[in-house]
Amino acid sequence: MALVATAVAALLAGCSSSTSPTVSKAIGAASTDKTGAGAPSSTGPSGESKPVYSYKKAVRETVWVDTGRDDDRDGTSDRVAVDIVRPAEPAAKGRKIPVIMEASPYYSCCGRGNENQKKTYDAQGQPARIPLFYDNYFVPRGYAFVAVDLPGTGRSDGCTDAGGPIDIQSAKTVIDWLNGRAHAYTTHTGTTPAEAGWSNGNTGMIGKSWDGSVANGVAATGVQGLKTIVPISSISSWYDAYFSQGAGLVGSAPTPAVLIRTVESDATGARCAAVNKPLGDAAAKSGDWSAMWAERDYVADAKKVTASVFVVHGQQDLTVRTKNFGQWWDALAKNGVERKIWLSQTGHVDPFDYRRTQWVDTLHHWFDHALLGYDNGIDRAPMADIERAPDHWTTDAVWPPKSTTPVNLFSVQGTQAGVGTLSTKSGSGTETFGDTTEKSELDWAAHIDQSTGEKAGFVTGPLTKPLRVSGAAKVTVTATSTTATANLSAVLVDLGPATIRDYSPTAGLGISTVSGTSCWGDNSAQDSACYKKTAAHTTHVTSTVFSRDWAALGTAADPHKVQPLTPGKPYTLTLTLASVDHVVPAGHRLALIVAGTDWGIAQQAADRPTIALDLAHTSLSLPVVGQSGLPSA
Repeated sequence: MALVATAVAALLAGCSSSTSPTVSKAIGAASTDKTGAGAPSSTGPSGESKPVYSYKKAVRETVWVDTGRDDDRDGTSDRVAVDIVRPAEPAAKGRKIPVIMEASPYYSCCGRGNENQKKTYDAQGQPARIPLFYDNYFVPRGYAFVAVDLPGTGRSDGCTDAGGPIDIQSAKTVIDWLNGRAHAYTTHTGTTPAEAGWSNGNTGMIGKSWDGSVANGVAATGVQGLKTIVPISSISSWYDAYFSQGAGLVGSAPTPAVLIRTVESDATGARCAAVNKPLGDAAAKSGDWSAMWAERDYVADAKKVTASVFVVHGQQDLTVRTKNFGQWWDALAKNGVERKIWLSQTGHVDPFDYRRTQWVDTLHHWFDHALLGYDNGIDRAPMADIERAPDHWTTDAVWPPKSTTPVNLFSVQGTQAGVGTLSTKSGSGTETFGDTTEKSELDWAAHIDQSTGEKAGFVTGPLTKPLRVSGAAKVTVTATSTTATANLSAVLVDLGPATIRDYSPTAGLGISTVSGTSCWGDNSAQDSACYKKTAAHTTHVTSTVFSRDWAALGTAADPHKVQPLTPGKPYTLTLTLASVDHVVPAGHRLALIVAGTDWGIAQQAADRPTIALDLAHTSLSLPVVGQSGLPSA
């Protein structure tokens, strides 16, 4: 099973499932109206918003928000195109309404969602079709939907900078305009002001991948008026999209500049060459931390976040890796931010395409609570929904569960080279492997009980009870390289038969598009609310890699700087594995694999070393919920 998509396509990627009674009860009765055609009645703050407004008669307009910047250096202040769909009736009655907003670079170049929908416009240049269901569903329920072309993309001026200060400041300025703190105009170059007198200032941002990453970044500014964000498979620190502790990663555009060239509206690239240049090869040729990455690290400013956060991520997302949600979640928890989380078995997929009914209902209640102030119970519902098997979900009141504690396990040498034991008792000796063959984590796992020469594997006996791992594990190694550069991989494997979503790109990242459509909101002549159905794409496996991390051994002294190694000298390094929530069933075995390059995910170091692992100083700290079921030795 291939692990990653082709370079640019992976990052540009933008299911019917069983109902969860626990969630439905907690958030209130699910709406029976899936088409927006229900009776025109409204409810009070303890109920839910109803589709009482006309979508066909909605106001459709574009305003041009002045960002106060001139990043394309044409001598005039840049304006970003803000396409708006809002119900006409509240404005006619002098009522103000909240906003759901998605700021994206993809509306014109690549499209959004499983069907790659793009914006379209009528003869007057006003928005005709807005991608995804948000406007169709929420505008009849009394929300405005605002679709922002990030600078340098679509119809906007300026230059996008891959989640940097330009993207974040421009999206923030739109929220400022919605709250009366910034200026906008009715035309691209005109001087007639556009006012947001119809907005009550309450804004929620949503988006997948780059879009959700911008939502994270805007929340980290602490901007007034942003009440909630819903980042889906999104980046919290852009360094982690390109590197993992000094080790280069594949599966995304090779540099931010290459990514930008895919989305920017200037086909020549000349307009934004000055912005793109520092984001090119010089910015990403090494794994060293730099000012460029610091500008795109939202985790550092998590203390400024006042908006609530609803995180959604695929646990097998190898495009935006799960470290991004884990470190963001932990930083928000320290600040007491109101949070909710969904974790699926998929790769880089929107929940609309793997749990459609529950997603729309949950999102509806989340926005009603955050933007309309409804006391509908969503804030008291289980914090976490986790997919355990395709279309089978469980919930937790708090995530990670309060009973989660670290359990220390150690690597013990076995009777075959590279085939050892994972034990509660410390080991000794040395295991040696070579980073000389192009093998991946799936190859290592498939040959865990064999001496293959490219990995060191350590395995428990069969578990006496299910083992739940919840959070980020840590692997500490002491390793010696024969060369001046070396990369290491550490992966956790559930050894045993299972049916899982096939998260490889060639298998749709865990979903398949099937026949038929389902409708979520009202239609207009040019904007349908009906979308192709999807279903889980599954595969049967004998082992499941469920968490991993990679690092350059040269970061042992400083995780932000890759330094040359002295061949023959031991270095101690800790790898923080991806945040997960996985249950290893009773009877299965747990494995830790330490190896060199995880082929297809991590990039090969300059050299192809032989690495010696000191087992007396190699250990695993595992966040375990409740009793572990691990063998005592």
